[in-house]
Amino acid sequence: MTARKLIIAIDGPVGSGKSTLARRVAALMGYTYIDTGAMYRSVALKAQRRGVPLEASKELASLASETRIDLRQQNPAAEGPQQVLLDGEDVTALIRSPEVAQAASKVAMVAGVRKVLVAEQRRAGELGGVVMEGRDIGSVVFPDAQLKIFLTASPEIRAERRWREHQQKGDAIDLARTLEEVHERDRRDRERASSPLVRAKDSVVVDSTAMEAEEVARLVVLLANELARGQAS
Repeated sequence: MTARKLIIAIDGPVGSGKSTLARRVAALMGYTYIDTGAMYRSVALKAQRRGVPLEASKELASLASETRIDLRQQNPAAEGPQQVLLDGEDVTALIRSPEVAQAASKVAMVAGVRKVLVAEQRRAGELGGVVMEGRDIGSVVFPDAQLKIFLTASPEIRAERRWREHQQKGDAIDLARTLEEVHERDRRDRERASSPLVRAKDSVVVDSTAMEAEEVARLVVLLANELARGQAS
């Protein structure tokens, strides 16, 4: 009997390395990678362009419902970022700015927006064979996911990772300021009324503070393969 394709849910705070891990695990297993954060960033970008205030919950929910977001991986074996299309426009690079990232964390607090995007995420992953990462994948989007990973790291390490990412893109951003933003994002994610960041009780906690990205990915693949074999037997 062939091993069943799993739903692998990866949750964790900002800067913990969820996207890097999810892309690598998907490539190693031949699964589809789904970046849920890109969906919230896309709605945030559209809201900024339309001049919709980030506190206007009803308007944001309406905006999300009329928005089409397509995530495309050009090569299934590739580990680079997915191409993100917002209403047909390639916004892959535009949604990665610090301003859009901050706006996205506020958009993600709106229950109406989350309802729309969670429905899309469930449709995308319902058949299995996916690695999906975000803040509430194992707790809300796919509470029955076969493998749940809660990825974390110290705030200082997470801030340094984000700072290096921005440095590589040429963004002028201060490390101390980045650490402040990490603490603020953590607080916002924990305290939001709709789908706060929590560790699912049946998740495996992985602290990547002192681990290399490849080491973390191989660990998750090992767990996934053992689980898949157990379900097939």
